[in-house]
Amino acid sequence: MQLIGMLDSPYVRRVAVSFQLLGLPFAHRSLSVFRTFDEFRRINPVVKAPTLICDDGEVLMDSTLILDYAEALASPRKTLMPGAIPQRQQALRIIGLALAACEKSVQIVYERNLRPAEKQHAPWIERVTSQLLAAYDGLEAACSRHPLAASGDAINQAGVSAAVAWQFTQRTIPDVVDAANYPLLRAFSAQAERLPAFAAAPHGPGTYPHPG
Repeated sequence: MQLIGMLDSPYVRRVAVSFQLLGLPFAHRSLSVFRTFDEFRRINPVVKAPTLICDDGEVLMDSTLILDYAEALASPRKTLMPGAIPQRQQALRIIGLALAACEKSVQIVYERNLRPAEKQHAPWIERVTSQLLAAYDGLEAACSRHPLAASGDAINQAGVSAAVAWQFTQRTIPDVVDAANYPLLRAFSAQAERLPAFAAAPHGPGTYPHPG
C-alpha cells in the first residue's frame, strides 16, 4: 500500500501512525496538495490528502475511511478501537473532538496563509477559534475523566487522534491555543510523541522512512 500526502497534515499523520500501530506495512509518498498538485492529481483527481493506493490499485481517501479499511485489514489480530460499547462510545467522542480540532486548526492556517490579510474576515476567524477552543476544552475534560493511555500496547485511536491534533495545532497556531490551559493534553501528547510509531512519522515535510 502507498500513503500519499505530507506528514504536516494531521490527517495524513494520523493514518501513518495508526498503520504502524496496527502492524500494516506501507510506503509513503510525501506529495503536497499545493506544490505538487498536478502529480497528486494524477494519482487522485480529487487531490485529497490522505490518499491510499491499495495493493490492488484501488484508491481510497479520507483518513477516517482509510482507517476503517485498515481496521478490517488488521482484524482480528489487532485493533485500535475498543470493542465494548461504553468504551467505544467514549473513544468516538474523543475522536470527534480531535477531528474537529484538526478541522478548525486547518481553517485558521488556511485563512492566514492563503488569504491576503486585507481579505481575512475577523468574525469568521473568531467563530472558528471559538469552535477550536471548545474542542480542546472538551478533550481536556475528557482526559480528566478518563486519562488516555500513552503506551504502545495500550494507545487506541482516540489517543492517536488527540495526540496528532494537539501536535498539529501547537506546531502551526500555538498563539491561538495556549498550551498552559491544557496541561493534561500537553502531558499526554509529550508521552505519545515518544512512541516509535509517532517518532517515525514526525509532523513536517519528511517521509516515513520504512517501506514496510
